[in-house]
Amino acid sequence: MLKGLAITPPALGRISIGKVIEKNGKRLPEKDDQFTITSQVQGRDGWLLHPLNDELRKTPEEKLRSIPVRLLFNEPDLNFRAEYSLFDRQTGRPICVGNGETCKRQTAEGIQSLPCPSPDGCTLAKGGACKPYGRLNVVIGDEDLLGSFVFRTTGFNSIRTLAARLHYFQAISGNRLACLPLELRLRGKSTRQSHSTPIFYADITVRSGITMEEALLAARQLDESRQSAGFDQVALDTAARQGLSNGAFEDKEEDSGAIVEEFFPAGESERTAPNVNPAARPSLADQLEARVAQP
Repeated sequence: MLKGLAITPPALGRISIGKVIEKNGKRLPEKDDQFTITSQVQGRDGWLLHPLNDELRKTPEEKLRSIPVRLLFNEPDLNFRAEYSLFDRQTGRPICVGNGETCKRQTAEGIQSLPCPSPDGCTLAKGGACKPYGRLNVVIGDEDLLGSFVFRTTGFNSIRTLAARLHYFQAISGNRLACLPLELRLRGKSTRQSHSTPIFYADITVRSGITMEEALLAARQLDESRQSAGFDQVALDTAARQGLSNGAFEDKEEDSGAIVEEFFPAGESERTAPNVNPAARPSLADQLEARVAQP
């Protein structure tokens, strides 16, 4: 295994809420009220749609607001990795990644491990350049049980909800998270900051039409069937953990450009620059509300 290269779960495509559009000569993210499943191929007008994007709709006009999924691993943090991330907006390369306690930072002397005070207390993060950033890998269908689709988000609502759900499901299933029949679901909410306009975020639940008890029973039966066939889930989780820890940064340079374009759009640093008139700064309550309003 090449040292310094993070081995991430094999990706077959992407799941997003919205898309990137061109406006006034700039490519900017545009939110949506449905999921979009794309391939890993990008054309002139954006990412090409994956066939599942249409197959999962009952009618062509139906909006895709739920996706039946399974997870690759029993360990929640292997399925959903969330951290504070700061990217170089010119090159798209990650500069600093931390968890609120420690971080790995690219410096002139190389990659260093340093304390991470979180974005609110970090001088490097001034101007809104550092954000919470989560990546969820899910399996759609039964054709490739080790191939996944990646949902990326910088929204507090999605990150908190997904993290809580996965830990809860792991607990109540007896560590059979990878065997549960689940559903990635789009939810909406309104806040004062959103001016009563709905904002959307991702949640994960048991599949529609299945009770919790039925889902737990199905997970136990699938776990027993896999063990009888020789499927070693513990070894798979261990291999994934070792692969992810093999590199300092998970995102590859080829992916970082699209990440910066979607989550750190051009001009954002100027809008959130820290050297504004203190009297014009929003109150603490407004800042907290703004965070909650993120999907």
